[in-house]
Amino acid sequence: MGKPTGFLEFTRELPNKRSVQERKNDYKEFVNPYREEQLNQQAARCMDCGVPFCHHGCPLGNVIPEFNDAVYRNHWQEAYEILSSTNNFPEFTGRICPAPCESSCVLGINQPPVAIEEIEKHIIEIAFEKGFVKSKKPNIRTGKKVAVVGSGPAGLAAAAQLNYAGHHVTVFERDDAPGGLLRYGIPDFKLEKWVIDRRVSLMEEEGVVFKCNANVGVNISVNDLLREYHAIVLAGGATIPRDLKVPGRELKGVYFAMEFLKQQNKRLSNKEITEENIFATDKNVVVIGGGDTGSDCVGTSNRHKAKNITQFELLPKPPESRTAAMPWPTYPMVLKTSSSHEEGCERDWAIATKAFVGDSNGNLKGLKTVRLEWKFTEDGKPAQFVEVPGSEKELPCELALLAMGFVHPQHEGLVNELEIEKDERGNVRATEKDYQTNIPKIFTAGDMRRGQSLVVWAISEGRECARKVDEYLVSHSSLQSKDLSQIAII
Repeated sequence: MGKPTGFLEFTRELPNKRSVQERKNDYKEFVNPYREEQLNQQAARCMDCGVPFCHHGCPLGNVIPEFNDAVYRNHWQEAYEILSSTNNFPEFTGRICPAPCESSCVLGINQPPVAIEEIEKHIIEIAFEKGFVKSKKPNIRTGKKVAVVGSGPAGLAAAAQLNYAGHHVTVFERDDAPGGLLRYGIPDFKLEKWVIDRRVSLMEEEGVVFKCNANVGVNISVNDLLREYHAIVLAGGATIPRDLKVPGRELKGVYFAMEFLKQQNKRLSNKEITEENIFATDKNVVVIGGGDTGSDCVGTSNRHKAKNITQFELLPKPPESRTAAMPWPTYPMVLKTSSSHEEGCERDWAIATKAFVGDSNGNLKGLKTVRLEWKFTEDGKPAQFVEVPGSEKELPCELALLAMGFVHPQHEGLVNELEIEKDERGNVRATEKDYQTNIPKIFTAGDMRRGQSLVVWAISEGRECARKVDEYLVSHSSLQSKDLSQIAII
């Protein structure tokens, strides 16, 4: 514990951001770094609790009090080694994680929690700057070959860990560059793509092979993978979006959020766009869905210079602070105002879209909505709704973006060809006990197994899955378990 009275002397303070008017004119990250004094003070707020619930809140089990103490003492290599022992990609989680660890922070019972996410980002960026982050090639190769299908956070984490264990790892990615959701789902203003490229280059130095434009089940034979590799990890994500099947869905101007976001990321990377261009410029934009993907659509539409942006959510407006139904240290479903919302957006809750309205040329010109009245359970959770009579309304809209989440991984091709068992939600069936599918040499991790979730959960699943693959290949594993009592740092 760096400073026993730190939590009494200093309050939570986040870094400054570039002004809204400035940052809306580009796609660069806009959160400034802490000053040295600020960073020291924020690390000093960590109390080194007797029972640090932040460990429980973090899906990776990050050893948070220890790296905060090292930051306070300016021991940067120690801080980096502690952080990287549990997290392969702190440069990702430090930028885009919703920080469930902070919701579990003991200080958060009656004060603002420790700024764990920002401290994490500073540790890894300072480590890169000081040259602490170096490729770690395994000393011994096992001769075993592993194919990882998908290069999102789960696939990257599994590949990195399996490579550290000494296996020959090849990552197959159907897009033109590695990263999955990180590259083509997260806007640059939240995660610039040089951050991904830097990590991928490091993994290549360590011996991981990346094969892009490699769509397994389409232009890469499933049988070839089964024949050539001793184990296969499926980490393709939950890529099938939830649709809104109401009248007018076929109109030009109604798109899935990922179509919109992926195009913009491609433009910024000077990649060719072969499909119809989607722009929000000078349009009335309605984003249907209140989560992070919807927020990303808001931020991107603002940078397109949309005429007006509205975001709808089917559920009622969340409370602004914890209620009896969401006690500490559980993750609270409270109102979240993102940086994109700060840039300009009308928000509304308990709204359902009844129909899309088009003009004579088949272009979207508006949508019909109705207000909802929700009924709640005894513990305050929304249970069912009814439409409010007389609340129907028609809004002008030339671009509607469906950001209502994802239902399951793609079944056509790889999953169906392998005849892999699926659970009742359509995800690839495998337990957290072994991450193994009904085909013994095939494992799965991330959203493909657990359904739509957080980047930090994907990294955690990739790491845990890698350990089970390692055990399958060589009967034991030296890779770290999320169970901190079994840690064996590589």
